[in-house]
Amino acid sequence: MVTTAETNLVNIVVSDHRLLNRVFTELQDENLTGEWRRALTDALVAELVGHLLAEEHYLYPLVRSYVNNGRELADRELAEHAELKRLMKELEEFDGADPRFIALLAELTRRCRRHMADEEDVTLPLVGAACSPLTLQKRGAKMLRNKKFAPTRPHPDAPDRPPANLIVDPGAAFVDRLRDRIDPTEV
Repeated sequence: MVTTAETNLVNIVVSDHRLLNRVFTELQDENLTGEWRRALTDALVAELVGHLLAEEHYLYPLVRSYVNNGRELADRELAEHAELKRLMKELEEFDGADPRFIALLAELTRRCRRHMADEEDVTLPLVGAACSPLTLQKRGAKMLRNKKFAPTRPHPDAPDRPPANLIVDPGAAFVDRLRDRIDPTEV
C-alpha cells in the first residue's frame, strides 16, 4: 500500500535527488571503464530527463500558482533545466573514456547538484508551505504515474511549460523508447 508520504510531491522530488546523487557519486569513480561510464551515464540521463520533465509538469505549475514571486522562481529553475538538458545532449556525442565526455559529465554533475540543492533549500520549502497536503499528495501521485512514460533522452528545444510540454513530451517519449530498443548494429 502506498502511503501519503510516498506520494507527497516534495518527498518524491527529494527522493529522486538522493538517487541521482548516488549515481553521480558512482560516476566519479576513476576506475570505471569508458564503456561502463557511458552505460551508467545513459541510465542517469534517462532518470534525470524523467525527473526534470516531472518537475516541469507537476512542481513548477504549483510554484507559479501558489508561491509569492513564483513565476520568477519557476522561470529561473526552468532556465537551469534547459542548461542541464543541453549538457546531457552534448554528452551523447562522446565515448565514455573521452576526456571531453569526462569534463562534460563533471560540469553536469556540478550544475545538477547545485540545482537540486537550490530546490531543496528554496523551492520545495516554499511550495510545501504554500500548498495543502492533499494538493501535494495528488500532484505527487500524478508525478509518479507519469514518470514511467517520460522521454529517456534530453530534448533541449522542446517546450517546458503547459500546455505545450504536455502535448510534445509523450511523442518524444514514444520516439525515445523506440530508439532505445533499436540495436544500431542490426540497422
